[in-house]
Amino acid sequence: MKKITSFAIIVLIATISTSVFSQNSDLKYKTVPNDPISARIYTLDNGLKVYMSVNPETPRIQTYIAVRVGGKNDPAETTGLAHYFEHLMFKGTKKFGTQDYTQEEPMLKEIEGLFEKYRNTEDDTQRRAIYKEIDSISYAASKLAIPNEYDKLMKTIGATGTNAYTGFDMTVYTENIPSNQIENWARIQSDRFQNNVIRGFHTELETVYEEKNMSLTRDSRKVYEKVLASLFPHHPYGKQTVLGTQEHLKNPSIINIKNYYKTYYVPNNMAICVAGDFDPDEMIKIIDTYFGEMKPNPSLPVIEPSAGQPITKPVETDVLGQEAENVTLGWRMGGWATPDKDMLDIISLIMNNGKAGLIDLNLLQQQKVLSAYSGAYSMADHCAFVMNATPKKGQTLEQVRDLLLGEVEKLKKGDFPQELITASINNMKLSEMYRIESNGGRANWFVNSFINGTEWANEVTRIDRIAKITKKQIVDFANEKFRNNYAVIYKREGKDPTELKIDKPQITPIATNRDAVSTFVKEIQDARVTPIEPVFLDFDKDMKILTAKSKIPVLYKQNVTNGIFSLIYVFDMGNNHDKALGTAFDYLKYLGTSTKSPEEIKANFYSLACSFNVFPGTERVYVLLDGLAENMSKALALFEELLADPQVNKEAFANLSADILKKRGDAKLNQGANFSKLTQYASWGADSPDNNILSEAELKSMDPQQLTTRIKSLNGFEHRIMYYGPENEKELLSTINSLHNVPAKLKPVPETDRFKQVETNENKVLLAEYDAKQIYLGMVSNDGRSFDPKVEAMRELYNEYFGGSMNAIVFQEMREARGLAYSANAYLNAPTKLKYPYTMRTFIATQNDKMDDALQAFHLILKEMPLSENAFNLAKEGLITRLRTNRIIKEDVLWNYIYAQDLGLKVDRRKEIFEKVPSMTLSDIKAFQEEWVKKRTYTYYILGKEADLDLKALEKYGPIQKVSQEELFGY
Repeated sequence: MKKITSFAIIVLIATISTSVFSQNSDLKYKTVPNDPISARIYTLDNGLKVYMSVNPETPRIQTYIAVRVGGKNDPAETTGLAHYFEHLMFKGTKKFGTQDYTQEEPMLKEIEGLFEKYRNTEDDTQRRAIYKEIDSISYAASKLAIPNEYDKLMKTIGATGTNAYTGFDMTVYTENIPSNQIENWARIQSDRFQNNVIRGFHTELETVYEEKNMSLTRDSRKVYEKVLASLFPHHPYGKQTVLGTQEHLKNPSIINIKNYYKTYYVPNNMAICVAGDFDPDEMIKIIDTYFGEMKPNPSLPVIEPSAGQPITKPVETDVLGQEAENVTLGWRMGGWATPDKDMLDIISLIMNNGKAGLIDLNLLQQQKVLSAYSGAYSMADHCAFVMNATPKKGQTLEQVRDLLLGEVEKLKKGDFPQELITASINNMKLSEMYRIESNGGRANWFVNSFINGTEWANEVTRIDRIAKITKKQIVDFANEKFRNNYAVIYKREGKDPTELKIDKPQITPIATNRDAVSTFVKEIQDARVTPIEPVFLDFDKDMKILTAKSKIPVLYKQNVTNGIFSLIYVFDMGNNHDKALGTAFDYLKYLGTSTKSPEEIKANFYSLACSFNVFPGTERVYVLLDGLAENMSKALALFEELLADPQVNKEAFANLSADILKKRGDAKLNQGANFSKLTQYASWGADSPDNNILSEAELKSMDPQQLTTRIKSLNGFEHRIMYYGPENEKELLSTINSLHNVPAKLKPVPETDRFKQVETNENKVLLAEYDAKQIYLGMVSNDGRSFDPKVEAMRELYNEYFGGSMNAIVFQEMREARGLAYSANAYLNAPTKLKYPYTMRTFIATQNDKMDDALQAFHLILKEMPLSENAFNLAKEGLITRLRTNRIIKEDVLWNYIYAQDLGLKVDRRKEIFEKVPSMTLSDIKAFQEEWVKKRTYTYYILGKEADLDLKALEKYGPIQKVSQEELFGY
């Protein structure tokens, strides 16, 4: 037997979990010594795990219900099943989502049988006939259903963040609930997880298919899937994808879905993860009451993470798509719960940490590639270490690949300083401090532990364990794992031949039954809880305004929670005032001072566990410094030195100019970038602030000294400072006054009023070309009305009722009833500053041949808003409950003060909204809609493949103006 040293005994004791009985309960829980979030971990008799962390900062609780099942568990003949079942979990049960389940059930069973017939039929004519029958019965069944009753329940209890997500290993359901609604939440969720009913299937399937369509234009997702296919051909990670294939999504099996639900949605495969303001003894009693009767599955299928055949030479693959070319490398590693994960965590930071990693300093700082990153795909059965880079102009993908491999060789040779390891550990500690600041961060930590099968003690001691890893161990690991056993994916520009063109199905819009309410929902609505009283900001009490030298206002909020700080200089000038500002601060990243190289500066910041950045916007520049408060003075001194003494580097500027031009060209290949530019064009016209940039000629002729002069002069303009951190007022002012380099008298910020949003005086259509299976479609209307505090309460309630959630009109009509989109929304947006107008905006991403359906549907609900007293009351109650329980705390107090000033306000405007909304009626909202929305004219803007669009149908909405990429981008 190996001798155990006294040091090992101390480590062993520190990681042992202790078992304790809950007060007033015979349920045991486990704790771990030195746990920063004081977690309790329970296991109910049926195997359900419950993770808890109490954090009383706000009267809300983040809840995640995690199921240890995902895309890897999909049947091979119906891939994508885990993901679309996640969608179906929002459709209700036998108790809610239906007016009469006994009448509805036979029709649902008939639909189930027809889908089996449909998926086993190959003849197109027969398939269309079967689908028509499915559609007919689905419409009949929808008359008994109550769409989105789940969301109504969540609205009733004041929940926010209603959502879910699916990965290879997990499906996780998220809610953020008020702390007085624990029992109602538990009652709803226990029914949902035990008694799910699959309804509204064919329209929801179209929604999932539209999500798949969105993925087909995102080359990064294609590359991700190809990396996994290359590294894990022996495992579902590589054999199938989470979203599934287009063929499988169009040929689903409800029987397979039901079997999947019965097999995996069981308590011994689930965890409830909660963090927030609650009594843990009361919480576990409630969870045990509502979830304790769930029946476990003693025969859960297990996928063994086999090693697979060794990779003995590089596996090379091409991926085609419209976006810019790049290259990705990947190596196969052990799973989350193996020692490989600890090594990957530290190696990821050594390679690429945003400041001083090998990639950061050797490739990015030296401008050898356009962009690059590395890190781990961390999953339960296997992890992968991945590197990616985008070439500069004139570089080949093979050259970029070799540059990445060169950095791997440096890792294998130990060609990095010991200080980088030490600094990485300190930055891990900082990251953990940031993570546990939020309830979401805590609860998500629990989810990771459960899904990936690690003991909580292993999670809590992770950083201490990694801190003991030596440089030699890292080098040895790298030489063992990083050989020629990698995959290389060349993302090249070109048409992807694997994409299918599938015509839209003929769907009869299902009934929305907005005023129907199930007995279950009524019971939840009638349940009485003790109200939580709202707390609104009082800027005079919740923050302070100090004065530093040169009469600089300092917005001050003390951090009494931990040792993190943020210090921000706020300049009310930006690219609208000087279009070279953005370029100047891009240039700053590559500059050193007269005493320090840029590499030394970045390494120093990283060793201090502090970060600096400059964010130049159109009208405001934010100069940010944050990190460990104990190092703030050193970091501020370093940052001020860089701002005051940047040294011109002509070669760096020449490289930067070439890279800017390459990135501009690459942006034209990206769907999101094209739509963003089209949105700006629709709002501002041809002269958009988004296009107020240096031209190619201006870049090439510019003396870089002009940019360093701009950097040096910035501190000489009037500005404010925002501070959130542990220093007291006296200490902070002393630090600022001694280190902030400013003249005695600051210059006023220059005025500019060049850019004006375009008033929408008549309907028109903007059409921009992008070759994709899915269009992005927006509408914008600006009738010139400026900010009015008196209408804000009504506007907030209108948005809540019309476009604000799954129970809102837009979601029900566009997604639930018609299956037109994965994402659709419409809002009347308030100005961000007094000089800007209110704007009405809509958005939908949908299949090309659904364009006219989408436009007609939007027109119908914008002009003749559907009225539902029940939906209105839910919207009102949801808004009021959120106002009661939401708290603005920490540095958000300072940001809210800034935003209030932008609108000429001196108080928290939520207070007036809370006071006005309770007396508002549906008639008030209808009158508001008629005054503010109904009579608007719109600029319609569409990004899509013109050849696939019905232009005659489009002409009904206004004259069509085709907008070229040069007009959109300004170059």
